[in-house]
Parts: sequence; structure tokens; C-alpha cells
Amino acid sequence: MSESKVEELCRRILEEYEAMKHGPTGFALGSSKHSFIDARLKCIDSYHTELAKYIGDQKATMTICELYRQVMG
Repeated sequence: MSESKVEELCRRILEEYEAMKHGPTGFALGSSKHSFIDARLKCIDSYHTELAKYIGDQKATMTICELYRQVMG
């Protein structure tokens, strides 16, 4: 397992969650806000796929859930 690659993926996932949390605010139109969040989730999904190659699918899913909790919780 490449520890630095796992750490890099986790950092990128955290950045996507931060963007989702602090992204479009105020009077952002519903569809543009949805598109913004959808784009962030698609990135996270691709990071999940890559992360699973290093630590397995179940652990990757648990890691992503924990990172979500850290940012959004």
C-alpha cells in the first residue's frame, strides 16, 4: 500500500467536502447549486474507486464516510 497516495486521496476528498460545505451560498439558483454539488460528488466517487485499489472497497467507503463526518458533522 502506498501510504502517501492514500493520504493524498484523503486530502483531496476533504477538499471536495470543504468545497461542498462552503461552496455556493446565498441566492445561488437551485440548479446551479445542484450542479456544483453533483460535480464534487463525482470527484469523490472517482477518488473512492482509486482509494479502494489501495485499501479495499469497504475500508475506502468507511474512510469517505468518516471524512464526510469530520467536515459536515
